[in-house]
Amino acid sequence: MNLNLFGWLRTHAPHLNAHQQQRLEQLLPCAALNKSPLRQQRWVVLDLETTGLNLNRDQVLSIGAVVIEDGAIDLSQQFERTLLRSDHKVSPSVLIHGLGPSAIAAGCDPADALLDLMEFVGSSPIMAFHAAFDRHMLGRALKDSLGYRLQHSFFDVAEMAPMLCPQAHIRKGGLDAWTAFFGLQAGERHHASADALVTAELALILFSYARRQQIDSPASLDQQLSHWRKRQETHSF
Repeated sequence: MNLNLFGWLRTHAPHLNAHQQQRLEQLLPCAALNKSPLRQQRWVVLDLETTGLNLNRDQVLSIGAVVIEDGAIDLSQQFERTLLRSDHKVSPSVLIHGLGPSAIAAGCDPADALLDLMEFVGSSPIMAFHAAFDRHMLGRALKDSLGYRLQHSFFDVAEMAPMLCPQAHIRKGGLDAWTAFFGLQAGERHHASADALVTAELALILFSYARRQQIDSPASLDQQLSHWRKRQETHSF
């Protein structure tokens, strides 16, 4: 068999220096979801700004994250990085996220930025609004820059909100719709850190709704979201 026929299928391991490789090897694995109360769980709330919405072509430009711990947002634990993208071309998305060429040129090496992020995340579950997009984009960035496989649990606040608060009658609303419903003040929309912060504020409100419905652990929340997702798929037919 001519193995060269399959050369295009090979993935090249990213080049990491010795220090980056050491950091990669020391990253904590994701922890299994447990049955302890929601407020006892450390959560990382994440938001990404990207070059666009194409899951296979576009790139992560900036990452913002905050931590929910002991039932509150811990402002001493915040994360923000802009990634250096030497091949980045200005696209219409700059009008949304405001990350122009000078900001990208001053960004961090992607491998270092992503190592910083995963050290910040640790073994915690991750929350995001429309988490499937963030999970895919982050997973691809980690694979491309570090050869790292993302396995952390993700919770989608865009699913939690209509499941826990059906009386809002917002089935497929965006972050703006939910922040308006709960009277939250979003600072600077489409800025990764600001969006992560308002998503965390929304998550805390939803946690209180969850507890009233006897959903008071990461494991039970994950289970209820799985059931809710299946019901939505059934009703869509």
